[in-house]
Amino acid sequence: MKFQNPFRVAFVATLGVGLGLLFISSVSTLSTILLYVGTALFLSLGLEPVVSFLERRGLRRWLAVLITIVLVLALFAGIVLMVVPIIVGQVSQLVNTITDFLSSRTLDQFLTDVNRWLSERFPGLPPGFLNDAIGNAQTWLVDNWGVITGGVINAGIALFAGLGGAFIVLILTIYFTASTPSLKSAVYQLVPASKRPRFIDLAEQITDSVGYYVMGQVTMGVINGVLSAIFLSIIGAPFPAVLAVIAFFFSLIPLVGTLTGSTIIVLSCLIPGLGSPNAWWIAAIYYLIYMQLEAYVLSPKVMNRAVSVPGAVVVIAALAGGSLLGLLGALIAIPVAASVLIIYRQVIIPRQNER
Repeated sequence: MKFQNPFRVAFVATLGVGLGLLFISSVSTLSTILLYVGTALFLSLGLEPVVSFLERRGLRRWLAVLITIVLVLALFAGIVLMVVPIIVGQVSQLVNTITDFLSSRTLDQFLTDVNRWLSERFPGLPPGFLNDAIGNAQTWLVDNWGVITGGVINAGIALFAGLGGAFIVLILTIYFTASTPSLKSAVYQLVPASKRPRFIDLAEQITDSVGYYVMGQVTMGVINGVLSAIFLSIIGAPFPAVLAVIAFFFSLIPLVGTLTGSTIIVLSCLIPGLGSPNAWWIAAIYYLIYMQLEAYVLSPKVMNRAVSVPGAVVVIAALAGGSLLGLLGALIAIPVAASVLIIYRQVIIPRQNER
């Protein structure tokens, strides 16, 4: 027995380690699928307040879900239809300008003009600087042609994979939104009956908090996008519709989204030859004022139904979520932190006070 017990312990320990490694490997293999499922659950909880609002107006759940999904798809379709023609038109204009410029002169004339411009602007450059640069570029392209081709192919594959993933997330979001009550009921049945009412209360608070947070972020994005479109059109900024869409999407990112989007918009107004020459500093002043209003007036009123999270927790949660899951992690980090705070305030602290 003395020899068998160590063998048995080692054997069981080896099986435990093997099962743990198998579990970790399975999670790593299914990480993409789990990411899709988590994203869909997050979006479905964000749509739940809208569905519940329509249900309280007397609509059946399937009809409320259908109307909500159609409204969301119509919103994104409108954004795409508004932005894509502008981008296509600008790209076509750029291509036509380059084509007309190159067709009006030969390549030698073009190189001579560029050499003359470089020598006038930068007198210290050697005489054959442009020809040497072109030769070096050609050599680099020949040497790295395989790497460039592989990178383009990988980028195309990643693009199609992203579109496929977005379609999967859309389907899962529709399914989760339609079956949220049944999913909740199935989860609640796993809890012992004596603790079920308390668990249901906490779970409903957490899901409501996530839903209100998502709707609040979307509302802030819509406010920023609409105001940006109006203001940028008034001051003569370049591509106001495109910049307004940028403001909308960056406002969905917590903590640094509005600042990043505003910086991009101001820098876009600095491009010479596009829009009003004074648009950049007017836009900079506007966004400085808007960020103060958003932080101290708009955000507290829009987010009043979501769980308040201290600023330090917001920063830590956003950084941790971004490090773990990238942009998606930064988006869901704050509602997760709010959920943890609910459990901390309503479960842990009362238990500690009872001791």
